[in-house]
Order: sequence, then C-alpha cells, then structure tokens
Amino acid sequence: MKTEKNILIAFLLNLFFSVFEFIGGILTGSVAIISDAVHDVGDAAAIGISYFLEKKSKHKPDEKYTYGYARFSVIGSAISTIILLVGSVMIIYNAVRRIIEPTEINYNGMIVFAVVGVCVNFFSAFFTREGDSLNQKAVNLHMLEDLLGWIVVLVGAVVMRFTGIAIIDPIMSVGVALFILVNAIKNLTALFEIFLEKTPQGIDVNEITEHLKELDGVLDIHHVHIRNFDGYNNYATMHIVTNEDTHTIKERVREELHEHGICHATLELETEDEHCHEQSCQAVTQSNNHHCHHHH
Repeated sequence: MKTEKNILIAFLLNLFFSVFEFIGGILTGSVAIISDAVHDVGDAAAIGISYFLEKKSKHKPDEKYTYGYARFSVIGSAISTIILLVGSVMIIYNAVRRIIEPTEINYNGMIVFAVVGVCVNFFSAFFTREGDSLNQKAVNLHMLEDLLGWIVVLVGAVVMRFTGIAIIDPIMSVGVALFILVNAIKNLTALFEIFLEKTPQGIDVNEITEHLKELDGVLDIHHVHIRNFDGYNNYATMHIVTNEDTHTIKERVREELHEHGICHATLELETEDEHCHEQSCQAVTQSNNHHCHHHH
C-alpha cells in the first residue's frame, strides 16, 4: 500500500535525522536546533505510531472489536500529541534558562546543520505529499512544519552570524515550541471530542431532525444520536415513526443523511401506535408531545 510505504520512508528519515539533530544541537550549542530535534522525535514517534496503528485500524470488524479498529488510529494520534506536548514544554523551559544566561553558540556549524535540515525536510515533505488518509495528510503537515522550522533556524543562524546577537537562538526555539504546543492542544481537544462522542463538527442535529421530519411519510423522529468514530466517519442512530412502507422510508432517510455528511446510519422504525420502550429520551427531540412513554 502506497500510503504505508510513504509513511515508513518519512518515519525512517525523521528518526535518523532527529538523532543527527540532537548531536548537531549539542555540538553547536544551539537550543533552536535541539528544540527542532525534540519536534522531530515527536514527529517520528507520531509517524511510527500512526504507521502501525494505521495498519491496525484498517482491519475489518471482528467479534472482539465489533465496531472495527478505526479508533486505533485515534489513539495513535493521542499518544504522539502527548509526546509533542511534553517535548514543547521542556523546550520552553530550557530556552527560558538560556535567555536568562546566554551561552556561546557555534554559528557556522549551526548554518551548516540548518542547510542540511532544510534539504532533508524538503525531501520528506516531497515524499509524503501524496496520500489519501488523514493520517498521511497529518504526516505531510508535520513535514512542512519541520521544513519551516528549519528555514527559520537557517535565517536566524545567518542573522546571528553577522550580528552576534545570541539571544535570537532561544527566542526562536520558544517560537517553535509555542507553535507545537498550540497545535498539540488543538489536536488533543479534537481527540477528546471523538472519545466523548460529541456531535461532530459541522453537523447540526436540530437541522437534520427538522429536515428528516419534513420527509414524506415520516411522522416523527426521536433518539437521534450522531457521533464521529475516527475523525472522518460520522455515524447516526435514530428512531423513526412511520406508517408507510419501511423500505422506501429508509431510503429517503439515508439519502437525506448522506447530504448532511452521514454515511453510516442505524435506523429503528416504529409505527405510530407503538410505544417506545426506552424510559427517557436522551436525545432532545423537537416535539414535546411525542415523548417516549414507559411501558407499564
């Protein structure tokens, strides 16, 4: 599979490169390079994890995981995000210490490393630019970030080489770290929302319920639950009250849901005189006159 091969290439490039970077950062005394190294290790971990979990998440549902393995890639994302969070906090801490007591930096060495960095990351970004999965897109984004990070380091190194202002280095690394931090927090928030079964972004439950109720033959809709499984697939379950032929109603409802970006739906159909067996409606239904009655 092409995506996986590309992810693997990116992983190996990143891993070797971050080791090379740590050495470079220590030799040149540049925290900006070390902070990029942390970023890259985080990225390599992210890519490595998403490589294995992406493979795993492709497995078909079985009796152990009846919903399938899609969430594995979400977990991969969570692990790598946490790695990046920790890394960026460490970078900020070290950089602040550096701002307080500046140290000697080898600018020429730094420029050399930065040039190599720009080249390697350019190739990584080039390799991962084609890809269909969200994971692959994320990997490419990582690569582009690295490329930008290195361009920043290169520019900074050149400026420092000619002005001798050593404080630029830790300031740059704080910049890189804050950038990682903000993105990581955004990422985590999105992951939590998936696990908390929050209504997916861009989906308006009330609007969908209204649209469904307007369909021919649909008398009422309740118990509407919409969730996102893995970051790209929206699932819905609902109860539909109808007295018409169930097959045509299902078709109509599915079509309408499709237009709202929901491709998987489990529909329960009830006739008008049937009582809903569940004690309370968890989902807020628009019409209060049709609350579920508990069977006595």
